[in-house]
This record gives sequence, structure tokens and C-alpha cells, in this order.
Amino acid sequence: MVEKNSKIAIVNFTDKGSELAFTLQSELYRSKVFSTRAIEETKNSKRIDSLDELLAQQFHKFDAWIFIGALGICVRSIAPYLENKQVDPAVINIDDQSQFVQSVLSGHIGGANELTLQLSRILQAQPVISTSSDLQGVWSLDVLASKFGWKEHCSVAKNQAISTFVNRKKTALVLKVTDKGTTFLEQSIPEFVDLFYTVDAVNTAEYELLLYVGYELITTDIPVWSYYPPCLALGSGCAKDLEPELLELELSKALKQEGLAEASIFAIGSAAIKAEEQAYLEWAEKRDLPFITYTGDELKTVVVANPSETVLAKVGVPGVSEASAALMGGQEDWLVEKTKVLTASGKKFTYALTIGEAFMRKPAIAIVGAGSGDPELLTLKGQKLLEAADCILYAGSLVPEELTHMAKPGALVRNSASMTLEEQMEIMDSYYSKGLKIVRLHSGDPSIYGAIQEQMTLFDAKGYDYFIVPGISSFQAAAAYLKSEFTIPEVAQTIVLTRGEGNTPTPKHEKIVDMAKLRATMCIFLSAGIAKKVQAELLEHYPPETPLAVLYRVSWKDEQVWTGNLTELTTIIKENKLTRTVLIVVGEAIGARKNRSWLYDDQWHHIFRKKQKVVKSE
Repeated sequence: MVEKNSKIAIVNFTDKGSELAFTLQSELYRSKVFSTRAIEETKNSKRIDSLDELLAQQFHKFDAWIFIGALGICVRSIAPYLENKQVDPAVINIDDQSQFVQSVLSGHIGGANELTLQLSRILQAQPVISTSSDLQGVWSLDVLASKFGWKEHCSVAKNQAISTFVNRKKTALVLKVTDKGTTFLEQSIPEFVDLFYTVDAVNTAEYELLLYVGYELITTDIPVWSYYPPCLALGSGCAKDLEPELLELELSKALKQEGLAEASIFAIGSAAIKAEEQAYLEWAEKRDLPFITYTGDELKTVVVANPSETVLAKVGVPGVSEASAALMGGQEDWLVEKTKVLTASGKKFTYALTIGEAFMRKPAIAIVGAGSGDPELLTLKGQKLLEAADCILYAGSLVPEELTHMAKPGALVRNSASMTLEEQMEIMDSYYSKGLKIVRLHSGDPSIYGAIQEQMTLFDAKGYDYFIVPGISSFQAAAAYLKSEFTIPEVAQTIVLTRGEGNTPTPKHEKIVDMAKLRATMCIFLSAGIAKKVQAELLEHYPPETPLAVLYRVSWKDEQVWTGNLTELTTIIKENKLTRTVLIVVGEAIGARKNRSWLYDDQWHHIFRKKQKVVKSE
């Protein structure tokens, strides 16, 4: 979609074209209409006598041009003013019957392809895009850097690399860091691209192109297109009045020796007493980067790897370069620890680098709710995690095996049903130690009888990073199947999720017989084997005719559901030999169609629906 601050010119030559131009202008922020027809002139609509004169004066002053008319007029008109795709604006042509919207110029870098799609949706027209990468649905390599705020370097002519890529030659993708852009690449990887997380893992003899996202300087025997996210924090300390040209020279040399790309540095930092140090100010200004300084108290909060008694005596802190790098990066694991440099003038400086915490590719464990059984009820986030995981452990007795078909080639997929917790942890430990992605796939929603707290206890003890992705619970799938709202005004406003007391005791204050006093909508899990006991406890407070539903593997392909009243519970369970994956639902809300909610009543007023003023007639 076109950026809101983009300046757009809309040119038209017919009455129909003018009508279309004003329709588009109402949709596009900061757009201006130019017409050869008689139109009402305003600040943002002008009649023109000469299109050539307009283009000569303003072609490169707009971010995009939309021509409404014949494609030939568009092409002949812009031809004299074209320079190159780095600076030319986007150009789109639309016929005045609005049947076709065609990307003409600067499809990628200028954004014409995206604008074409946006305009086609507004006009319900056919978009026409001829760029090979867009037609194939693969990445546009020449716009990735601008799209995600990266810098870039290609070891060969960009057109050569693009040609290799759009012709679907074997390509290796190395993601050294993580950010929004790498997430996009991981989730949309073409079949001819293989994913790696280190350059060393790539056998370049098998590939014709290497795409790299990270902070390293890469040299290989095949073409490399490197993208550099702003992920490195550079901390430094120096002697007073260090010559700017010597800092420039020696720091550039040092970074190359470290094999690190200067393009990945997002800031330089030092102690507050260096706030006016000209060498740092000039270095930062030349690269349009911030120069950040920290007080002594701030620097002291960091436990540096290489404390210095000399620095402590002179500056009052154990270290400047490591501390400032850590504070900027948000973490104390240095990519390059304090390194000393002696310049030609005899003055010294130190430097240290950290990777910004947000960019670090760290292992993590995702505890994912698989949903109630239907794979289409898995959340989109859960699906993406399954597709990207290196290791998937799933509860096979409760989770449909077809969910694991989403795993990428080469991923480990294991059924944990026969494993002890210790055996599961052994597998997760091995993958976590390698910095790989792990998914622990649980049925329904992990927070409801998911047995996850014992796993999280071990994760906490080991210092592992993990997070939970909610899932659709079987009680929600049951409500959908029964076409019921489980909270009906003046009938039932509470849902109880519980289980009966079998071999595993329940807390004394959570007995079914006590909760039955509420006569709420009660969803009872894990209790098919004690149905007779459960029925008796419920009947102490629920009327015998209370609606009942017994749901076996609800939302699975082989789901079975029985409905009746509470007195039939034991019979349904026994006659159908139900023992596992059964949910029992009891309550007046099942199938109820009464008691309209006040929420949408015309007499109920709130912040979104104000009370109407009544005007009395005389």
C-alpha cells in the first residue's frame, strides 16, 4: 500500500478520466489532479494546457504518477524524463473505463506494483504486473533492504543476482540475526531456497547464490547479496582530543579484521565526559548515527568483562567501551570484548561491540495449543510456529497427527505419548543447546488440563526462554457444535470448567456436588470413567430434565455427539463404551433460544449508542 506521506500526481485527458481521477483522489492522501479538461480548480486540482511542460517541471517532485488514458500517451510522455530505477517515481496507467491498472515504471523500488494492487482494489479492476518476481510470488531482492530498514551490498551486479534468483536457481539463505524482515523471509521461503543460520553450514558448491542477513562480512566463491540490519552497538573510550581521521582509519581497519560490517552499527556510545569529543561526533555525523553517552552511575550498572584499574582511577568506572556497548545493546554478552588500538599519533582508543538484544537469534520453546482437533481451528500463530520449528513434540493421544504435517523438511517430529517428562526434556535440551526452535504441541488450550506447569518449572530452573500460544478448547468447540451460547442472560452467566474426582483427587473446595449449587453451564473434562458418580452429584442440585450433551472428540473427523437430559448421562456413556476424550456439558444454556440480551436493545444506551433526543411537537 502506498505510504500516507507519498505525493501522488493523477493525470487525465477525458471527462470520464476526470471523474475517475477525483474518485482516486478521495482515496489517496496527498494526491493532486492534473487535467486537460475543464475542471474546478482548487489547491489540489489544476487544469493544464501542456502535459510536457508539467512533466518537465515536476516529474521527479512526485513519488508516483497515475495516468488515466491510453498506455501509449503515458509511455511517450514520460520517456524524456527517465533517469534510473533508483530515483524515478512510480508510474501507473489506467484506462479511462477503469478495466485495467498497469504498473509501468519503478515497480519494486518506486512501489508501483504495490500501488497497482491498491488501485485495482479501489476500482475493482484487473491489475497488470509484469515483474517476474511478483508473478512468481518470490521476493524482490532489490527492495528488501528499503522495506525492512536494512543496508545492503551485492558482490556482483544486482541484475545478475536478480536474474539468478527469478530463474529459480538453487539459493542459500543465511539468517544470522532475527527481526521483522527475517521473520517474513522464514515464513515465505520459496522451494528453491534452503535456509541456514550460519554461513559455515552452507556448502557453496551446491548453490548459485547466497543471501545473507546479519552483521558479518561474507566472502565466498559464489555471488553474495548481504543485508545488514542495524543490530550492532559500538562502545568506545579514547584519549583526549583523539584525531577524527585516525579514529576513522583505525576503526574501519579493526572492523574489517573482525569480519564485521560497519553498515550494521546502529549507534556509537561512550562516557558522558566524552560528549564533546570531536572524533566521535564526526564519526557519528558522517554516518548519520546517534552518539550516545552515559553517566558514571549508568556505566557502573554493567559488570564488564575486562575491568581496568587505570580507567577506574581516571574516569571512576571499571570500563567504558564494554559498558556503553552493553547499555545500548540491552544485554551483556559481547560480540567483541574490549579491544585496544594504538593510533599513529600515539593516542589510544578502545572499542567493544554487542548485538542488540532484539536481534539476537536465541532458542525458544513455544507451548502451542493445537485446538480442539480440527486442524483449521489451529491459530495462525500456531501454524507459523509449527512450520518454522526444528523440533516438534506432540501429545499424540490427544492431538491429530495431521497437524504435524505442517513441519518443514528435516524437522524432528516425535509423539510424546509414550515418553516420560525426563525423556521429553532430553530431546528439548539437545535442540535448545543448538539455538533451535522447539514446539511443544498440546491439545486444546494449554492452560486447561495441559500438564504444562511441570514443564515450565523445569524450563524456569534451566533458564530457558519459552512462551505460550493459546488454542481453541474443546468446550468452545462444543458450544459451536451445539450452536449454543453458554452464557444466557437471566439463565446462566457462569461457565464452570472442571473434572470429577477419580484416581486423582480434587481440592476439597472444588467438589462437583458443591459447584452444582450454582446451576451454571458446567463443562466436565476427564470424567467418562466415573460418569455414574458425576451424574449423582449433579442431580443433587440440577433438575433431572436439565439439558445434557456428551461430546466425543468434538471437531475431529470422527466426532460423535449425544444430547438428552441429565438423567441419561450414565446410559449414554455406558452404551457407547466411551472412556477417553469425552467432554460432558450440563446446563440450561444448551440449545437455549430465549431471553434477549440488553446489549442490542433499543432501550439500552451506552457510549457507542447514545440516547436519542425526543423532539416534542407543539
